[in-house]
Amino acid sequence: MPPETELKTIVIVEDDVAMREIVTHKLSASGFVVKEAEDGKAGIDLIVETKPSLVLLDLMLPEVDGFAVLETIRKHKDPEIANTPIIILSNLWSNKDILKTKALHVQAYLVKAYFTTEEILKKVQEVLANPEKFAELSVNNQSGGPPINQ
Repeated sequence: MPPETELKTIVIVEDDVAMREIVTHKLSASGFVVKEAEDGKAGIDLIVETKPSLVLLDLMLPEVDGFAVLETIRKHKDPEIANTPIIILSNLWSNKDILKTKALHVQAYLVKAYFTTEEILKKVQEVLANPEKFAELSVNNQSGGPPINQ
């Protein structure tokens, strides 16, 4: 494991406790520092406070939904926060939802019902290794998820 100063911090904003815990466990076991928020308002506060390397964001959240979290982060006055790589991890998968997040420059959109924690970890690693490559939305459903038209 790299020295603590080199560890990447990931914020996961997810209201489903079980989902949040299994993803947190997988990422932590892989050497990431993971911070958790269970609603959108807490997520915004945590992202601004920690300036993470990456955010995993659900869209259906209490308090403030994921779309509003995404808009708030992208419009933040601090460019380090505004340009944080964000992966959507949601069960919403309509073209409308995907296009709305694409307009706000997410790095990937994963339909959580169709991805294992190993696949989520792999996408996190890919985005962190080359965030510029993922500046355009990468919709991925390799696990046989629903067809998604971009």
